[in-house]
This record gives sequence, C-alpha cells and structure tokens, in this order.
Amino acid sequence: MKSILLAAALTGATAISASAQYYSIANQVANALQPALSGSTRYKGFVEASYAKGLGSLNADLVGISTSQGFAYSTWFYMGAGLGVDLLFSHPDKGWGDGWNPNDYHDSTTTGVMIPLFTDFRFNIGNPSTAAFFIDLKVGCSFLVNTDYLRISQGYLTNSEYFYLRPTLGVRIPMNPQNPKQAVNIGVSYQLLATNYWYLNSGNKPLNMLGVNLSYEW
Repeated sequence: MKSILLAAALTGATAISASAQYYSIANQVANALQPALSGSTRYKGFVEASYAKGLGSLNADLVGISTSQGFAYSTWFYMGAGLGVDLLFSHPDKGWGDGWNPNDYHDSTTTGVMIPLFTDFRFNIGNPSTAAFFIDLKVGCSFLVNTDYLRISQGYLTNSEYFYLRPTLGVRIPMNPQNPKQAVNIGVSYQLLATNYWYLNSGNKPLNMLGVNLSYEW
C-alpha cells in the first residue's frame, strides 16, 4: 500500500514538474511573440526603381527595380531583405581589346542582366508624419546572369557573383500624415560592385556608380 502511495506521489510530482516546464516554455514563446502580436514589430515592404551612371574607367549605366521586405522595429529603424533585377549597359573604349580580341576567349556583349540579393537597413531622421530625411544601406551580392561576358573598358566582366554595396541619402514623404506608414521616397545613391575584370589577365576592379531612385513603402 505504501509503495502504491509512494508511486502515486512520484507520478503526481512528475506531472506537476512537467506541467510547470510546459507552462514556462509556453510563457517564453508568448513573451517572444508579444512584440509582433502587439504591433511594436511591424511588417513593411518597399518597391524601388533606380538609375545609376558609372564613374571612372569601368563605365556603365544601370536601370533597375527591386523590392525589400522586413520589419520596422521602431519609427526610425527598419531591417529587411530584398532582391532586384538590374539592366547594365556598358560603354567599351573605342579601342576595345587594344590589339587583342577578348572574344577569342569568351563571347561578349555590351548589355547584361544582374540579380542583386541584399540585406536592407534604413534609418529615418525626424518626424515620420512629415517629410523627413532617411539613410538607407543595402549590402549583399549581385550576380551577372549572362551566358556571354560583358564588354567594358578595354576588357570584360565575367559572369560571376560580385560584392554589392549601395548607401542612399534621401527624403521620405508620407502620403497621409494621419497614417504615415505609406510614403514615397526620393534618394541619391552611391553603388559599388566589386567585379571580376579581365584585361589580358584577371583582377578585381570596382565598378563605381552614382544614381537616383524612387520608391514606395507600405
């Protein structure tokens, strides 16, 4: 009889302990989800059109569209991830090849398609209900998806992945001061692509660009 009572007591204690552990886990999950459920962590999305002009010896123009999806962790800070499609138009030198023919090694073209993948950080400066400044930073990689290489300067760019960096300074204009979540953004950007450039031999050269962009956020 004592053994039965002891076993029942141990079973009850184990059940109470397990119940307490489940309650603790559920409580921790609820605490973790509470910011999102309360709306303090808010979903945001952006769609953006951009144009950039190449600077320096590697001269190319870029027209692109991209989207970024993530969360506004406060009225002044957003973090998300995104991707885009960029059309790159290169401008080879008149003496492209300079006495050698890169097409002896690879077929090439002056128009390329690039796919950037990036993490997006945005900082709003000022009152979100009125026109205010913002700073945006996109960091990631971009892929030249052409089967042909891209003629540029005296050589060409290979179809591989490139480091991608694009800081932007601009103005955020809310569409409705009573509901400032939706806004139009106008910005000026610097863009860096760390490219794999071939001219007689391989080497890494930066493709520097300066441009403007227009985006809508919701």
